[in-house]
This record gives sequence, structure tokens and C-alpha cells, in this order.
Amino acid sequence: MRHALLYLRSLLFYVGLFALTVPFSLLALLLLPLPSAVTRSRWVSLWSNAVLWWLKVTCDLRYEVQGREHIPATPAVILCKHQSAWETIALQCIFPPQVWVLKRELLLLPFLGWALWAVGSIPIDRSSGREALKKLVNHGKDRLKRGLWVVIFPEGTRIAPGSRGKYHIGGAWLASHSKSCVVPVAHNAGRFWRKSSILKYPGVIQVVIGAPIDTSGLKPDAINKLVEDWIETQMQSL
Repeated sequence: MRHALLYLRSLLFYVGLFALTVPFSLLALLLLPLPSAVTRSRWVSLWSNAVLWWLKVTCDLRYEVQGREHIPATPAVILCKHQSAWETIALQCIFPPQVWVLKRELLLLPFLGWALWAVGSIPIDRSSGREALKKLVNHGKDRLKRGLWVVIFPEGTRIAPGSRGKYHIGGAWLASHSKSCVVPVAHNAGRFWRKSSILKYPGVIQVVIGAPIDTSGLKPDAINKLVEDWIETQMQSL
């Protein structure tokens, strides 16, 4: 009975998620004529707040944030642990207006892909190697200059709780070449919003924001190592 109720509540969440995504995706397209990318992103982030509210109502899944005082006043590169789709939604509520570095295939998704394109996300072809890094730096610098934060999941794909993926160099490369600070983020969303499962388990997701890492004088490898060590150390207590 308990499992059936969990399944029903999760299904109800997805019905609401779809109902919210369609109009907000169309809104993102309508906002394209606005000159400010920050304004467009801020409007579309209302979708994230609505989704997290609906998640709390239907599935009793909430979140708490430690370290908000570490969020800098100017745009930075966010390097975040990747366990589920939850953090792609929640980071929009936690941090200022932002864009994401993502697989270009995601832009092909109906509605959601359109919104990701409209707000200026940075699609990357992972198979293109050095060209992908060059594109990331060029587009990332542009977004940062326009007042947008850049979100990157250094592991590149969702990693199950208790596991550890390879931390790719892209985010550290962008931070180094744009002379931006890095804000590391750890969380345990994968315990409640699991990969390849529609079930959403009730509870409180813990998010920890680390102190900004000054990348001045640091090579990308060194930045990446600092981020990985901090995140994985935090994961041991989440």
C-alpha cells in the first residue's frame, strides 16, 4: 500500500511537471525579444520555483541549503555534484540567473529543449574534444560578461549516491580562461530523486555551497582537483 501511494504521488508530480513546463517553455520563446538575458532567465526561473513547490506538495520532498553566504556578488562558475534531475531545477532557485552547459541532444526535447535554447544554455558535443573546450570557453565568457552564472556538472552524467565519477576539466578550464571564481556545490538529491526511476521519496535534500575558489594563478588541473576534493569530502557526510 505504501509503495502504491508513493507511485501515485510521483505520477501526480509528473502530471504537474508537464503542465508547468509547456506554458513556461512557450513563455521563454516569447521573451526572446527582450534585450537582457538576465531578465529572460529570471522570468523562466519562476518555473523552477513552481516545480519545487509542486514537488513538496505531491511528494513531500523539500530541501535545505547550507552556505548561502558563500554566494559571490558577481557571476561565477558553479561546479556541482550530479546525481539527478533535481539539481538542474533547484540551482535556478538557489543561485542568481544562470545558464547550463549541457549535451546538445537536450535541445531537441520538446518544450524543455526550446526553453533551454531560449535562455542561452551552452550545448556541447562531447565527441569533439578540443573544439568542445574552445566552444565552452567562448560561449561561457560571453554569458559571464552578460551577467549570467554558468552551471557545469563536472562528472558529465548522473552518478548514483555512494559512487564517484571522473571530474572532467571543462568547468575548471572555463574558470581559468575567464578569470572567474568557482563555487563548488555538493548535495544528496540522488537519495530521494533516483536515476532511472519515476519514484520520488519524501524527505529533505541537503545542499552545501562551498566558499568561492579564487582561480588566479591556478592551472585548470589544480582547480579541478580542489573542486573534486571539496565536493567528495562533503559527500561523505551527506
